[in-house]
Amino acid sequence: MQRASNAPPENGGARQGERLMWLTPQRVFYAGLLGAAAERTMGGHGVYVSPAGVPPAGVPPIRIRIGGGAWQTGELIVVPPQVPHHVESQHPLIFNLLIESESVDPARMPAFMQHCGPVDAPAFVKRVRDAHAHLLAASGRGTDFDGFDFDALFFGEALAPRAIDARIRKVIDALVADPAASASAEDCAASVHLSFSRFLHLFKQETGMAFRAFRAWKRARSLLRYVRQTTTLTDIALDTGYPDSTHFSHSIRQVYGLKPSDILAGSRRLALHDAAGGFRQ
Repeated sequence: MQRASNAPPENGGARQGERLMWLTPQRVFYAGLLGAAAERTMGGHGVYVSPAGVPPAGVPPIRIRIGGGAWQTGELIVVPPQVPHHVESQHPLIFNLLIESESVDPARMPAFMQHCGPVDAPAFVKRVRDAHAHLLAASGRGTDFDGFDFDALFFGEALAPRAIDARIRKVIDALVADPAASASAEDCAASVHLSFSRFLHLFKQETGMAFRAFRAWKRARSLLRYVRQTTTLTDIALDTGYPDSTHFSHSIRQVYGLKPSDILAGSRRLALHDAAGGFRQ
């Protein structure tokens, strides 16, 4: 996602037809502009892949700084949920996958996904690049992605699901279905007949995230469905559950490292395949 002022010219770097996003309830694949993002903190398992190999003169395709640590480089970088990081790319495009934390068993994920920072997994890098080419071809034909299996395409098999207490799963399903809902932790605890303290403890134990952080992430994630809409930022803020545009802007910047207006500006030429909302190009 890219600040409008930093977008490369269309006749150089990333071409319009290369940019797309595939959005499902539990997965995201983004192939687009990164921009000059500040520190970001995503709520899912994140994977960054360079669209091309290392450029001439040894310039690394991706740089990442975890928290306040040193910069590291690589073609494939893994970032666990809720880890603050800065990421930069010399290539106009970046590939970014997000896997929702509640949807997968972290102990049974592929070995390279159980790290933080640059990882050497050339077969996966090639698979991601091939998947992008495959999705581009389908998108160019005007084909939606409903018939595609996300995990099979990118990982070669289904990722092992996370076993979650049925009461917590009920709350998760409600938050995913309507991230703009104003239900508090107290309301959610009552809805599954748990005490407030027991609910908060069990929720974090089962999902790996505190309830408040989880709800904030789902709300910020829902912005991705609006990146191709022409409605006002105030309307988007209200539709996604924020009380006003100030809270909206602050929360989005904490998650993505960019202002909402920059995210929308950088998505104008992005083909959006939304499992819940169809295909918009």
